[in-house]
Amino acid sequence: CWHADSGEPLDWQRTDPGEPLGCQLPALPAAGNPWTGGALTPGNPWAASLNCLDQHVHQSPDRVALIWEKDEPGTEVKITYRELLDMTCRLANTLKKYGVQKGDRVAIYMSVTPLAVAAMLACARIGAIHTVVFAGFSAESLAGRIIDSGCKAVITNNQGLRGGRAVELKKTVDEAVKNCPSIKHVFVAQRTDSTVHMGNRDIPLEEEMAKEAPVCAPESMDSEDILFMLYTSGSTGKPKGIVHTQAGYLLYAAVTHKHVFDYQQGDVFGCVADIGWITGHSYVVYGPLCNGGTSVLFESTPLYPDPGRYWETVQRLKINQFYGAPTAVRLLLKYGDKWVKKYDRSSLKTLGSVGEPINHEAWQWFYNVVGDSRCTLVDTWWQTETGGICIAPRPSEEGADVIPAMAMRPFFGIIPALMDENGRVIEGNDVSGALCIAQPWPGLARTIYGDHQRFIDTYFKMYPGYYFTGDGAYRSSEGYYQITGRMDDVINISGHRLGTAEIEDAMDEHPAVPETAVIGYPHEIKGEGAFAFIVLKEDTAHTERVKEELRSIVASKIAKYAVPDHVLVVKRLPKTRSGKIMRRVLKKIVTDQCNDLGDVTTLDDPSIVTEILDAYQKYKTQQSASS
Repeated sequence: CWHADSGEPLDWQRTDPGEPLGCQLPALPAAGNPWTGGALTPGNPWAASLNCLDQHVHQSPDRVALIWEKDEPGTEVKITYRELLDMTCRLANTLKKYGVQKGDRVAIYMSVTPLAVAAMLACARIGAIHTVVFAGFSAESLAGRIIDSGCKAVITNNQGLRGGRAVELKKTVDEAVKNCPSIKHVFVAQRTDSTVHMGNRDIPLEEEMAKEAPVCAPESMDSEDILFMLYTSGSTGKPKGIVHTQAGYLLYAAVTHKHVFDYQQGDVFGCVADIGWITGHSYVVYGPLCNGGTSVLFESTPLYPDPGRYWETVQRLKINQFYGAPTAVRLLLKYGDKWVKKYDRSSLKTLGSVGEPINHEAWQWFYNVVGDSRCTLVDTWWQTETGGICIAPRPSEEGADVIPAMAMRPFFGIIPALMDENGRVIEGNDVSGALCIAQPWPGLARTIYGDHQRFIDTYFKMYPGYYFTGDGAYRSSEGYYQITGRMDDVINISGHRLGTAEIEDAMDEHPAVPETAVIGYPHEIKGEGAFAFIVLKEDTAHTERVKEELRSIVASKIAKYAVPDHVLVVKRLPKTRSGKIMRRVLKKIVTDQCNDLGDVTTLDDPSIVTEILDAYQKYKTQQSASS
């Protein structure tokens, strides 16, 4: 706890050995004191909502916590720490009123709004475990996560808004909970004016919150109590409920946020990730708020209403750090420099890349055009399981080099190790291998919910004594790390193991090719071959010439054996709303498994699958005719 006037930490006092830890706060004016004066009990330093809200309300209640960049540009809403605490406490009391208790699981299926953040923090405040499900998942996917975690309640919106379109969130929840007997209540917040069906277990959230007090003492939490679960894809196809705990996760999210991005008090931190992903958890909500920062909640898309949306937002909100996905950078690169240079980006100090390795062309455009060659660009590597950034160019010695398209330096406490196929550590530099981490760190996930053996088998069995990331990496002659892609995205061509990301990176250097996706497919002679899907800039002519130039680039950059056997031009690549390319869809198309594409509702636009299928069938017909 912190003294309301001085901001100094207060000493912990145990009044009785059998009682929980507590502390005394001085009486404060009612407007600034969520406790209305007197004793704060129970509570301890690991309570996430205390660290993200109360300490800042005590010191600077009117500091802006969130800037909600709504779907329609120019309609941002600023939420102070005092207002966010009020919202969180009312929501927490509403959950308690309807029987949600410490240890219960709560699913959050909402668009990116302040109320969604308050829902996360309200669960944390009462000791409930939140599992945020990305609001683009299908009813079947949502139901699977609810069933696996045994959720007691769902918090959702009547609708969501994205890119000028309404998304029917409540209808999806209704469909999902038909098969979820554990769900007792569905709390429905109003994002739009549209009315939706309200059944017996549906609760109008804002109406109920208005009846509750803006004061809710936080539940006493142990440092290793669960804070949240977040589901991530597994190689077996069944999503894994990754478990993060209170103290270690929050510490790691806050420290990495501060030091990787050089976040200073007063900065406006703009991470454009959805809260349904770990990036949104760590660098939209928990990291920035624990540091008392001002965090941007971005509800829209990079193309709505035009390709200048990000940069117009940077100008209007005076964003200092901008953190986004390489996919979005490559997408915007297609539209040229004019949409960037139209807006003032002088507020920017740090640019960040997250989600996948960024290719050289995208890195150079991001650095030179968006950042005017003056902003530090941090290519960050981490995972849902790591809780926060593990390898990034910063922090470093002052003025230290940043090498394009390379994550470079391990963060404090991270000890990378490269392993060979026999499980031995690869020593020295200028070497490649499986990327492992040699010792624990605070943000490391603790288990897979309900299946600890799967956790052990997935991350610790292959290389005993090490955490196996599933990624491959190259350690340069200078000792810096470059991520080469997933180990399961490795093609074995005539005995040569090759990461698909390596081929993609080479092809992306062609000035007419902003995006590529390479997958492996069965080859009669070589065992496996490479099949490349490419997107061309709109004004590109001489398609066949571009294909030949791409083959030459791969041959010269990597080797002749790495040249893709097939190069197919498509209008778009299949991506999730978080920007990740869904390569499994491409693989199934190429291997004639079109009847078993799996759940494609997570794609930003599922109709893209039909486009690619049509292009592939035409390509096959042309190949047959010419052979």
